[in-house]
Amino acid sequence: MKVLILGASGLVGGNCLHHFMEQGAECLGTHFSFATDETVYFNTLALDDPQNGEVIAFNPDVIVHCGALTWVDYCEENPEESYEKTVQSTKNAVDLAESLQAKLVYLSTDYVFDGKRGFYVETDEVNPLSIYGNHKLEAEQIVQRFEDHLICRITNVYGNEVRGKNFIARLVSNMRKGDAMDLKLPIDQYATPVNAYDVARAIYLLLTDGHTGIFHFAGTDYLNRVQLAERIIRYFGHEQVRLSAVTTDELNPPATRPLNGGMSAAKFNALYPHFKWSNVDDYLKQLNELS
Repeated sequence: MKVLILGASGLVGGNCLHHFMEQGAECLGTHFSFATDETVYFNTLALDDPQNGEVIAFNPDVIVHCGALTWVDYCEENPEESYEKTVQSTKNAVDLAESLQAKLVYLSTDYVFDGKRGFYVETDEVNPLSIYGNHKLEAEQIVQRFEDHLICRITNVYGNEVRGKNFIARLVSNMRKGDAMDLKLPIDQYATPVNAYDVARAIYLLLTDGHTGIFHFAGTDYLNRVQLAERIIRYFGHEQVRLSAVTTDELNPPATRPLNGGMSAAKFNALYPHFKWSNVDDYLKQLNELS
């Protein structure tokens, strides 16, 4: 299998790059704004950029599109940039897949739902509340017009990455420094955190077996942000960490959140009953052992 991973310097893309190569796949990973030693430059907003790496010559069987603008509040206040980096980049990824006759994998989110129900399955009605959610849904719809596709919805992704940008990694890093921290986190936003390594393993299985369509990925936790922070504090907290539980309304973020979010991986689990999803404690124990 030859796999082109767009956005391979990020959390999910980086884990896909490493896992796929461990499984024997031939991979080419790209970056746009953040370079690594393992990736080549590729501008998904301009397929004719003369600085782009030789993705055409690589001639992949599969393209995994991980690049996106995921800062939800920033998207709300910068809709044009959000459209460009989420919708337009996906249109370009589809064009690239069509030209190379490659399968396309797209990473989406539970923000395509309104958060009234929670623990969503693939057939639930979509109803995004934010610019970010609307653009992710629009990108999904573009991908669905391309026959050979996989859409993998994920949320609250954590795990090992070069920059350590994800919520858990940032909190752990700050707590390890011993600095004073005053955390005000929403107690009414629920989700199903998932490890990026599990996402990579799940995608690889679906690709290997030729599956198409929409799949939800989720770890075994169902937590709000306060509960998630409490887990981290249990392992890495100190006397200068102060945690306050507030409501989303009190925080008043620019973008509306789906409060009862999260997803069910039952469809995937039915196909792979022996697949083991990890949880937040598994990851925190691993980090603690490496301390």
